[in-house]
Amino acid sequence: MDEIARKPTVLAVEAALRAAGVTPVVRVLPETAPTAVAAAEQLGCPVAAIANSLIFDTGGTPVLVLTSGAHRVDTGKVAAHLGVPELARASAAFVREHTGQAIGGVAPVGHPAPIRTVIDETLAEQQQIWAAAGHPHTVFPTTFDELVAVTGAEAIAVN
Repeated sequence: MDEIARKPTVLAVEAALRAAGVTPVVRVLPETAPTAVAAAEQLGCPVAAIANSLIFDTGGTPVLVLTSGAHRVDTGKVAAHLGVPELARASAAFVREHTGQAIGGVAPVGHPAPIRTVIDETLAEQQQIWAAAGHPHTVFPTTFDELVAVTGAEAIAVN
């Protein structure tokens, strides 16, 4: 498990959090958490407290949607809010190119370059939120306000 915590993608997330003034507390899970349900089961928290980091392709430009694990993103609604024609599902290669991370472990921070980010406003209802930390086995605890601060996200209705 220690080798997972030392992966470059996890270290990049920790560095980004530190740069934003947050002390990172990365937790290595015994199993991968490819879904919000899987993460919630391992953490013993509500699915709504999992912040899914979803990358969408807006014609070659990435957009990161941080959504509650209890919600599906209404891509038409979010695209209209952002003023883009559509939010297309991003390929695994596109996600890795823009985040440096693999699907299933995409963190809200630690990317090679800033990504326009929106956050599900219902995450504000959770006292503690868990987000991926750059690897499918890693997560970190945070709060809604902290996620907004470290990502520069705009809070919107995503579903």
